[in-house]
Amino acid sequence: MNFKKLSIIIQLFAALLIFGCNPNGQNRQETISTDVVHNPNSASGNADQGSLPKIKFDDIEHDFGRIIEGETVSYAFNFKNTGKSDLIIAEVSTSCGCTVPSYPKTPIRAGETGTIKVAFNSNGKRGFQTKNILVVSNTQPNTTIIRIKAQVVNPGTEK
Repeated sequence: MNFKKLSIIIQLFAALLIFGCNPNGQNRQETISTDVVHNPNSASGNADQGSLPKIKFDDIEHDFGRIIEGETVSYAFNFKNTGKSDLIIAEVSTSCGCTVPSYPKTPIRAGETGTIKVAFNSNGKRGFQTKNILVVSNTQPNTTIIRIKAQVVNPGTEK
């Protein structure tokens, strides 16, 4: 194949790439109606914050102090729904598999209390440990971080 034929093929290919996806050869900009999205908690701040549930913890951090490696300790984080509608905890996740949470799966009515229990297994852990627990709920903001701490010591140095 000579150079002239190769040049024509390349030019045709380039033209197809440029005009193939847009038959009019113009920059079309499609708009999406904002009616598609309706979010009462938008950035405009128009949400009725007073009607939302609110989660208020008695403590957001617990320090177990010194514990012996291999020991499993637990703590109950008590909270109250201080808002005006039902509080729903969607998920509670931890920063480590050694920390296991349990939480209410049913709505907490306005004014009622609940508990998130957290168990920490110190097996294979040594030194100062801090574990974050992320609580996702229907509050604004929708995430709250609670935390546990411990100093895990070797079984021979528990004094």
